[in-house]
Amino acid sequence: MKTVTMFTDGACSGNPGPGGYGTILRFGAYEKELSGGYKQTTNNRMELMAIIKGLEALKEPCNVELYSDSRYIVDAVTKGWAKRWQANGWMRNKKEEAKNPDLWERLLTLLDTHKVNMHWVKGHAGHPENERCDQLAVAAASKHNLKDDAH
Repeated sequence: MKTVTMFTDGACSGNPGPGGYGTILRFGAYEKELSGGYKQTTNNRMELMAIIKGLEALKEPCNVELYSDSRYIVDAVTKGWAKRWQANGWMRNKKEEAKNPDLWERLLTLLDTHKVNMHWVKGHAGHPENERCDQLAVAAASKHNLKDDAH
């Protein structure tokens, strides 16, 4: 399998509010930037969408070194929380529903296709690719004619 490096970030102006995601995919000398925005969404949804869109752009199963500043996602995947929420009918515990089950479902399916190694990076700390993903996400969120976030 090919090894791809992916950097992601999500942004939201208000939470909820207009939001966007930014993703950088790198394979050897090849690099691709992806971004998109939504009218009314949350930061966590955009963090998830950045990863989903990056993984969906891969044309074959890959080893992916993923860098995200979202503890929410990195911890939920690496500590097994997301799979447990799924197994429990998208409940975090007996009383509390897991948020964003539609996007978690998509992400978990993609994680079955690709071998993803997640790395947490501190946001807004000068990490060049994280800063670029943030720029892409903020720019996408500020565009006109944003899509509806169907959730």
